Amino acid sequence: MNPLAPFLGRVTQGDCLHVLRRLPDACVDFVLTDPPYLVRYRDRDGRGYPNDDRSHWLFPAFAEIFRVLRPGRLCLCFYGWPKAGRFLTAWRECGLYPVGHFVFIKRYASRTRFTRMRHEQAYLLAKGRPALPEHPPPDVLEFPYTGNPLHPTQKPVAALVPLIEAYSAPGELVLDPFAGSGSTGEAARQCGRRLLLVELDARYAATARQRLAQDGPKSSAVPPPPSSTPR
Repeated sequence: MNPLAPFLGRVTQGDCLHVLRRLPDACVDFVLTDPPYLVRYRDRDGRGYPNDDRSHWLFPAFAEIFRVLRPGRLCLCFYGWPKAGRFLTAWRECGLYPVGHFVFIKRYASRTRFTRMRHEQAYLLAKGRPALPEHPPPDVLEFPYTGNPLHPTQKPVAALVPLIEAYSAPGELVLDPFAGSGSTGEAARQCGRRLLLVELDARYAATARQRLAQDGPKSSAVPPPPSSTPR
């Protein structure tokens, strides 16, 4: 039996450390993920997500991601800049190294302190020596407002599609071990890739399953962004 069969095309609810350990070595073609930023985040409705107040999982999780990623392939990971040093240390210790950096421009400020915060960021990390993509995307991309109806930090599918298209091929396997509401899965499906999603929180896992069970992309209108809105 194919050891991937129980997980392919599905959202597995559970700790990604335990789930990834059940996968064989070098079975994933591209990782696109948005883990907790280690900042104790809460949106205006008080919503948060597990393990955003601790970092014990960071190195073990990415060590497993490194193991299941094929040599010469890439991992794109969103992160929070206040903890950039901690993320970079963990990535390097497990064998991943930066080969690119993305900035996603928002048309709204998610928070205002010393600056008006209007961007997200992600590192492109390599295992081994990947070939250069045929059509590399720009490292500054638009970040459409989702309204965050499904998750407090819901990523827009439109921002993920060009990344999946650039760093994987049709039919290849895209992994998101911190799947949230399933944006990576929806983007992978739109691009004709196979998908494997893992989400710790049972509520968000159920949301992602329901979302991916739909025949097409969500069609309901998204409200315009307020002057200050969650991440």
